[in-house]
Amino acid sequence: MSVPGERGTGRLVDQLGLGTRQAVYGTPTAAEIAAELALTVRVDQAHLVMLAEQQMVPAEAAAALLRCMAELSADRFRVLLDRPVPRGLYLMYEGYLIERLGPDIGGVLHAGRSRNDLKATITSLRLRDWLLDFAEQAVRLEAVLLSRARAHRSVVMPIYTHFQAAMPISYGYYLLGVALAVGRDIDALRTAASGLQVCPLGAGAVAGTDLPIDTERTAALLGFAAGTRHALDAVASRDVPLRLLGAAAGLAVTLSRLATDLQLWSTAEFGFIHFPDRLVGGSSAMPQKRNAFVTEHVRAKPGHAIGGWAAAASMMAGTAFTNSIEVGTEAVAALWPGLRAAEQSVQLGQALVSGARPVPDRMLDRAETGFTSATSVANRLVRHGVPFRTAHRMVGEAVRKAIEAGSTRLADFGPPGWLDQIGPAGLDPRALVDAHVYGGGPGAFAVPCEQAGAAWLGHRRWHQRWRREVADADAALAAAVASLAGPDYRPAVRRAGEPK
Repeated sequence: MSVPGERGTGRLVDQLGLGTRQAVYGTPTAAEIAAELALTVRVDQAHLVMLAEQQMVPAEAAAALLRCMAELSADRFRVLLDRPVPRGLYLMYEGYLIERLGPDIGGVLHAGRSRNDLKATITSLRLRDWLLDFAEQAVRLEAVLLSRARAHRSVVMPIYTHFQAAMPISYGYYLLGVALAVGRDIDALRTAASGLQVCPLGAGAVAGTDLPIDTERTAALLGFAAGTRHALDAVASRDVPLRLLGAAAGLAVTLSRLATDLQLWSTAEFGFIHFPDRLVGGSSAMPQKRNAFVTEHVRAKPGHAIGGWAAAASMMAGTAFTNSIEVGTEAVAALWPGLRAAEQSVQLGQALVSGARPVPDRMLDRAETGFTSATSVANRLVRHGVPFRTAHRMVGEAVRKAIEAGSTRLADFGPPGWLDQIGPAGLDPRALVDAHVYGGGPGAFAVPCEQAGAAWLGHRRWHQRWRREVADADAALAAAVASLAGPDYRPAVRRAGEPK
């Protein structure tokens, strides 16, 4: 006789062949099976507590199921690893429960839900676990950027436009600009994360259920702010994962641009940045090399994130707005490599920013020899009544003549006494950095730095609050399960790195 839930549905009596089954369901590793079933058990526990409280399942049956799940979890689901999976992992797992406990107990678990809302809930839990870790790293990166920005606010360097020395700034001012951009990326991530506050469980196959389930209770036990209000939206939509990856990809793009600058500035030709040996690599053939290879990984990571987003969005486009394999399975699977790449980008970005050391003398020398004071000289002439276009031409001619003469002394290459009213300070990049106080220049460092610090504090508090809320929900679920399962219940101990 076939095992209910494993070999047939009542309507269907045959199953996929082995090759087709592997193409559809893949060949997951033991670790992947254990990770998926750990999340399934987490959802099942909340669902069973609710069913028992609603008197839809006898307490004795719920307790037996919870104890059996605890045994499976404690053994890392080893007994299930060699079982056939003709219709997917969940039905294999449910089939085992029915086989072990009988249909009157094992067969009650799925009341009031479907694989559709179960899968959507598991996806949300996976994304939340990933996001809490990713956000922690992103907020830490933001703190590192701000710390280094304050430390190096007086290290004068040229900023480049079109890869040409443009105007004098400070290295700290540059890092502050990156920190502000990262803060907005975290804001985008936080906005996208709001979609993870609604629990899909209870939406059923596509239109809810007529069984008196309590979706608010299961949502609370799983750490969500609310249960779903629209079943079709809950099982049909995967826009939240897309938005999360889009925000994460945006952060990776920001870091890629940072890494591009740091790699260029660390070359011998620039000599602005020095990386410690732990952040560079040698050459297998050329003994003199110090390759800033970590920057190249950070530069490339957005490709994985953007590619994952494009792949998932392409799979979703043109599908019917209902539950579908293209959206809920294939598209979601395409997102994970991109999410992992974004996480790696942030981790590597922390190492680069904290490890990079500016070379102040070299930076200042290039700010001086690159004529970065030219724009400020023109502006000083404007203050003394010279039309800007005239001043622009005068300074440009002086720069050209100075370069032709192999000099950097602009005062020697204009009309006699043309810069007397400006004085030596008007040509010093160090003084000019502090003079640029308008339009958000480096001389007005304090205000945006304070604002960025306040934004970081808000991001940190948001993340810590969410962590606490999830931890409180985990504790409430554990207590409810223990109370229902009885005195002989032994909860499985979660190993480090396993899903919560």
